Amino acid sequence: MAFVEAAVVVYLRGLLDATHADRVPGVEIGREVATIVMLLAVAALAGRELRERFLVFCLAFGIWDLGYYAWLRVLLGWPPSVLTSDILFLIPVPWVAPVLAPVIVSLGLVAGSLWLLALRARGAMLQFPGWIWALAAAGGALVLLSFTLDYRLVLQGHEPPAFRWPLFGTGVAVGAVALVAGVRRVLGRPPAAGTVATESAPPS
Repeated sequence: MAFVEAAVVVYLRGLLDATHADRVPGVEIGREVATIVMLLAVAALAGRELRERFLVFCLAFGIWDLGYYAWLRVLLGWPPSVLTSDILFLIPVPWVAPVLAPVIVSLGLVAGSLWLLALRARGAMLQFPGWIWALAAAGGALVLLSFTLDYRLVLQGHEPPAFRWPLFGTGVAVGAVALVAGVRRVLGRPPAAGTVATESAPPS
């Protein structure tokens, strides 16, 4: 899927000087929606209950994003540097950041989801209190803000200002704290008796 995504980007770039270049933004948004649907389908098929499906989605998303940039590098020689700016997403507004930023996020998603899936495979109950979920959501919101705060400049055709690394770094740090705190709580509980595959309660 990562190769298909990269190949489509190559084609879209070729269309920018063609007759139907005005359709490219709509096609790009449709491609993004279709990609998320594919990732959700993978998670729905691979996971056995809600928590596991969420973790599989995070894992698939991270692998896809890393593979996407790897294939663009192979096919186009782009990006020339991990500090090269990129438009990451268009929904609901343009997300802009150096390539290094989404790579860091994707590495975190892959590492965190693999860690939690491994604990679940050992019989751990992945139940977290509300404050851990709130902390994780706050970290994600800060990262998203670092990508989108300057979207109006992008829409107006201006070069975005310097990336908001302090805001991004704070968001990543908050998310990492939430992950570690959640894992510590899981490791502090006794293992569940038997298999946990039938667990279906929503996150607490």
